Amino acid sequence: MSRWKPDARGRLEKAAMELFNHQGFDATTVAEIAARAEVTERTFYRHFADKREVLFQSNALADVLAHATATAASPLAPLEVITHALTEAASVFEEREDLVRQRQAVIAANPELQERELAKQASLVSTLDRALRERGLDATTAALAAEIGIAAFKVAFERWINDPDQRPLAQHIRETLDATRHLTAPPEHAAATDDASENAA
Repeated sequence: MSRWKPDARGRLEKAAMELFNHQGFDATTVAEIAARAEVTERTFYRHFADKREVLFQSNALADVLAHATATAASPLAPLEVITHALTEAASVFEEREDLVRQRQAVIAANPELQERELAKQASLVSTLDRALRERGLDATTAALAAEIGIAAFKVAFERWINDPDQRPLAQHIRETLDATRHLTAPPEHAAATDDASENAA
């Protein structure tokens, strides 16, 4: 077994995603993941507590969101701050696009993992909420903006995953958050805005 190869963590993650998608999450063992990555099980457990942690490992996303929210230009409307923070975080996904898509397929096939994903998204709402309040927003405004932001991100993420034109995630985020402006506009105004956008394009 070639234990000296570099990037054991990256190879373990890649091996796990391939196995999860090929034979199913429940049917895949840590021993199989380690063997495919050409490392020992002991090495696996140095990087991950269990196989579920390969999918839900802590990453830079929360830190990026918090930092981008804190450093966004002032004054900006709350949703503009959210748009800035989420577009800044898009690179976290785009830099690992293949693994992100494989991960999403695994989660979509497992209801138990979907519940864990919802919990992770809730933690991101809390991160944004806290960062917005630190910018001076009142608690209600911060909570609403954070919830709307992560809800819009979920829609944008799904669009990006399934986009046949492979447009950047940041573009989907901006378009989705722009669409929230229609939610409080009369139908006639929303239609006029859509027409104007299409003509501009």
